[in-house]
Amino acid sequence: MEQMGEQSFVTLKKDMPIEQDAKINAYVRCVATAITNEVGGDWEVVVFKEPSANAFALPGRKIGVHTGLLTVAQNQDQLAAVLGHEVAHVLANHGNERVSQKTAVSQGLSITQAVLNPQSELGQTGMGLLGIGAEYGIIMPFSRAHESEADIYGLDLMAKAGFNPQESVTLWVNMGKAGGETPPEFMSTHPAHETRITDLQKQMPKALKLRQEAQAKGKNPKCK
Repeated sequence: MEQMGEQSFVTLKKDMPIEQDAKINAYVRCVATAITNEVGGDWEVVVFKEPSANAFALPGRKIGVHTGLLTVAQNQDQLAAVLGHEVAHVLANHGNERVSQKTAVSQGLSITQAVLNPQSELGQTGMGLLGIGAEYGIIMPFSRAHESEADIYGLDLMAKAGFNPQESVTLWVNMGKAGGETPPEFMSTHPAHETRITDLQKQMPKALKLRQEAQAKGKNPKCK
């Protein structure tokens, strides 16, 4: 899975324009680093110059953020909510579970062929299972169970990093407002049900306590 994530990231960097603005890159990497410091490892973070409101994390410690997300995630805490959620998918091995469930894998899915040719049937399957198929017009959302787990895991993760977990609720409200009849791409692959906000609010007391503990340890991100 790590090889698949790494190769997929190489493909994306070839196919999509990369944001060169130093200030934008520094901001996104500041938030991402605060999150990934809680889980360890050396993560590569790339900001793609894309208008869609989207972000993703891949096995192999790769994170991609579209510039369009920065107009919906309006502050560092809301961006941290998105990145915490995406990193949580990786840590919970959701991509692995999806791949293992597909018959194509048991029949010998070629990872290299899949990621080097994203337009092929194998490539579409591979990209979709990793959660980045939307980049190539293939929508393959995570299950409701995976989404719920990533929401709660991600909420705790952002709180442990010192971000305000209450902004996670505001983020989903913003997502709903941003698209009108056409929701942001992030919502198309990560459905924002009313139950999602309710579930986040139920977990908020624990998350706020985690944030207090983080701040007591000197974790108080100031990315923007």
